[in-house]
Amino acid sequence: MVHKLKLEELNRIDVDTFKKIEKLPLVVVLDNIRSMHNVGAAFRTGDAFLIEKIILCGITPQPPHREIHKAALGATESVDWAHEKDINTAINDLKSQGFEIIGIEQTSGSRLITDFTIDKSKKYAIILGNEVDGISDEALPNIDTFLEIPQLGTKHSLNVSVCGGIVMWEFAKALK
Repeated sequence: MVHKLKLEELNRIDVDTFKKIEKLPLVVVLDNIRSMHNVGAAFRTGDAFLIEKIILCGITPQPPHREIHKAALGATESVDWAHEKDINTAINDLKSQGFEIIGIEQTSGSRLITDFTIDKSKKYAIILGNEVDGISDEALPNIDTFLEIPQLGTKHSLNVSVCGGIVMWEFAKALK
């Protein structure tokens, strides 16, 4: 008979073990995200998929904060993170470390994520933009590729935490 797994059956690793495990060559950059719940969700999803790091840019709230913790459930302790006031400083630093910069944004030059080949030999940084305004305009010229998630309904818009989850999953599948 099927049953829901108890916590002790999930074989979860502790934070110290998480810190030692090899991570995916994937950094998530949050550009001026306003909602602490969206920030927390990015941490929790990043933990689930073993991403390398989260970079919080601009006005994006930083841990520790009760509202971030509500969604992160402790992932702010496992996932490495940094704050960078200026998005272009973060982008330039990532480029100097060999990361390909991917903006998740609907632009005149974006491609569907389903049409993008993720190369296991590369390192990627995905940028998720503000809930209303998207990725900062000043960052657009410094981004290597723009990807968007195919959407079939009337809104053509996803919550940034849902979008981040979909994109992190697509990269995790390809990079592991």
